[in-house]
Amino acid sequence: MQKRLCVMKSISQFSGSVSTDTSVHFRLWAPNADEVSVVGDFNDWDPAADPMKRGDDDHWDIDVKGADVGDEYKFVIKNGDQTLSKNDPRAREMTNSAGNSIVVKDDFDWGDDNFQMPPWTELVIYELHLGTFNRKGNGEVEGCFDDTIAKLDHLIDLGINAIELMPIAEFAGDQSWGYNPAFPFAVESSYGGVEGLKRFIKTCHSKGLAVIIDVVYNHFGPSDLDLWQFDGWSQDGMGGIYFYNDWRANTPWGDTRPDYGREEVRKYIFDNAMMWLDAFRADGLRFDMTFYMRSVDDGADIPEGWSLAQWINHEIGQRYPGKITIAEDLRSNAWITKDTGEGGAGFGSQWDEQFVHPVREVLTTQEDANRNLDDIVSAITFTYNGDPFQRVVYTESHDEVANGKSRVPTEVDEYDQEGYWARKRSALGACLTMTTPGIPMIFQGQELLATGHFEDNREMDWDGHGGVYRLYRDLIRLRTNSEGQSEALQTREISILHLNHKDKVLGYSRGEGDNLMYVIMNFSNTKLENYRIDFPREGRWHLLFHADAEVYGEGSDAVLQNIDTEPVRCQLSECSTIIELGGYDCAIFRYGN
Repeated sequence: MQKRLCVMKSISQFSGSVSTDTSVHFRLWAPNADEVSVVGDFNDWDPAADPMKRGDDDHWDIDVKGADVGDEYKFVIKNGDQTLSKNDPRAREMTNSAGNSIVVKDDFDWGDDNFQMPPWTELVIYELHLGTFNRKGNGEVEGCFDDTIAKLDHLIDLGINAIELMPIAEFAGDQSWGYNPAFPFAVESSYGGVEGLKRFIKTCHSKGLAVIIDVVYNHFGPSDLDLWQFDGWSQDGMGGIYFYNDWRANTPWGDTRPDYGREEVRKYIFDNAMMWLDAFRADGLRFDMTFYMRSVDDGADIPEGWSLAQWINHEIGQRYPGKITIAEDLRSNAWITKDTGEGGAGFGSQWDEQFVHPVREVLTTQEDANRNLDDIVSAITFTYNGDPFQRVVYTESHDEVANGKSRVPTEVDEYDQEGYWARKRSALGACLTMTTPGIPMIFQGQELLATGHFEDNREMDWDGHGGVYRLYRDLIRLRTNSEGQSEALQTREISILHLNHKDKVLGYSRGEGDNLMYVIMNFSNTKLENYRIDFPREGRWHLLFHADAEVYGEGSDAVLQNIDTEPVRCQLSECSTIIELGGYDCAIFRYGN
């Protein structure tokens, strides 16, 4: 699906109000307005006090002396016999989604923060929902940025190096997943606003953690949506200047798709993306469901949505090399992560349905005999454009653990969600995620054997399974090569060397040359003794990880240790050895002395 690259130059600031030492400059796009004035704390909310002047570009401007940082304000828009009270579409902060805009000043002290995100080959992402990760004991969500800062040591010990925040733009109410942005430029007030987000990112950077922000450009709202019929104009009762006013408006979330073909709306979304990376120093963006940016439900193309994504990704690559953009498209479309110069959308990586869906299916299949290892092989060897790091691999995300679906342990055994079956088979998912070429991601609570389904009003359970936590911690440390023994897991190479459909055993190597690791997995509950299995090469192999180890919880007493292979062919390799594997077991070896 080749699309033409269309790049536009941004000429506008991020915010609709800019403060100086003596005044505040207010600016607003309202092409169909007859009159516009700004009202607020600085003029007793008097619509006659500060009328704005229309420019040739249909923007209205005014400098208001006496207005200051912290003042609340709105715009009064007159269109014929309509008088509308509207918030600033570019407000950085709101009292709440149904309240007033607030004047802010960008004078945060970033100190010596000069954080550089790890190479994408080294990333391990932790998807986090601020409203539930560390809620106050009384159930309130106020101040979530600071509360989450207090829990960062948990993530440091776990070993992840990137946090992906579910959407933090101002949404309706105080509890939400965040995929209903009412004010895309404002930081959610109940989470701690602008200052809270900056403190959070600065602290994360000081601890070596990158921060990726989830953005929603496939629709706005639909509730508490001041952008709707913003300046009084609309067509056929649709959304007005910020939205399509025809069939292209329709999304699963209402007729709220932004008009990607209108220059001012394109610039609005473009500036929003740049704001998170510039003003807040975020290290990347994850785009929610890009399929609905580039097409409607029936698959009809929206070319200007594609070119907008190209523009944003191209500019991010130029301005912020090393920062990542991740698409949730879930259509196995290689053009999503193909370079913009070749006609691709230019995303750095994309959530991979070719991994999550078949892997979850194999893990949750009840009978061992029915597990299809060919599906696992396809899942772990899949690439986009020949690059495995153009995909994010995972078994749980906010979407995969809600909307009629549950956490992997619950899907495995809903009657004993923390029991042997659930724990062991979900651990196989963790082993696959951390040893497959790609960017691994886990969803909050996975490391504590969270069960059930995700809700935005239920705090994460911190009394999880300690053995499972240790298993995730050890796997993540291998994936990040924290001890200098497992660099092969950060390479692109993977080779299937052993595939036994009868006994459900899979073996695959990572790396090449002397930089080799070997992963062996048993997808059945049958303990295998004196089992001959292929190895990549002859020599000494050091055991780095064994899922059946006692420290991870109940196992099947399989014994593994460092081994030497011999020149005896088994299946696909000229050398092999005899090992013992427990049920639903995983062993990871490193080659060399």
